[in-house]
Amino acid sequence: MSLLTQKTLSRKISFKGIGIHTGVSVNLNILPALPNTGIIFKRVDLKSNNIVYPNYLNVSDTTLCTTISNEFGTKVSTIEHLMGALYGMGVDNAIIELDAQEVPIMDGSAKTFVDSINNAGLKFSDQPIKIIKINKKINITDGDKFISAEKSNVTGDIEFEIKYDNKLISKQRNKINIFEDDLTDIYNSRTFCLYEDIEKLKKLNLGKGGSLENAIVVQNEKILNNSGLRNKLEFVNHKILDCMGDLFLSGYKIIGNVKCSQGGHKLTNQLLKKIFTDQSNYSLIEIKGKQLPHTFANYHNLKSIA
Repeated sequence: MSLLTQKTLSRKISFKGIGIHTGVSVNLNILPALPNTGIIFKRVDLKSNNIVYPNYLNVSDTTLCTTISNEFGTKVSTIEHLMGALYGMGVDNAIIELDAQEVPIMDGSAKTFVDSINNAGLKFSDQPIKIIKINKKINITDGDKFISAEKSNVTGDIEFEIKYDNKLISKQRNKINIFEDDLTDIYNSRTFCLYEDIEKLKKLNLGKGGSLENAIVVQNEKILNNSGLRNKLEFVNHKILDCMGDLFLSGYKIIGNVKCSQGGHKLTNQLLKKIFTDQSNYSLIEIKGKQLPHTFANYHNLKSIA
């Protein structure tokens, strides 16, 4: 079966954990889905109006996580790590059932999701995948923060930098190719916060489920987690994971170069909105062919369906 066709899971996989912001226990199942289904969230704790689509237009809040809502006010929050795992692992279609509002944080990274997807395996369909190809440069600036997307014929790159006054975190930068690089360090990188920000989270009624089991906490120049860091760029790598998950709210994989400095969920969502306000900014592409070359290099197999 061609790697250029849409994929779903071979079987159901299940998770149980806690919401990092709500502190509520949640059960989550990811079920296989038919081609062209896309990714769908279903709140099984609700009897009606319980379907929520992870689309950039459905983003209702970007305060320390990405929250999506439907027209009835039904919400699903902290979707970015799971969406990043699905994006990177090539899962095009899935139904995600959960019995509370917030996706479980697990260990603060996408590692548990990725490991379970790998264990379950993927099922290939006979339907070709579709991607978004960026046609020209698009910029969003917010003070000293910025994000941009520009044309690339064959790759899907994310280049991200962070700048913190904290001496331990300081400045970090990394660049990845989503379709070709080993993303293990990205998947394994955990969410993080400064110790002095914990009280701020409490005042915002957030972080109720946070602990050293699911987040890196930095106090001055010390990491409070006994295990330390998983990789030397874990802070910026987690931001790349977030960015991957938020970009998947386009509904497709993206061929283009994304660059971001000090951004987050809000800026990435603004970028997607700007891209899709003008059809000249992008093309919707259907990939045809028998093999997937590195980073979609066989560009002659790309057929525009826009």
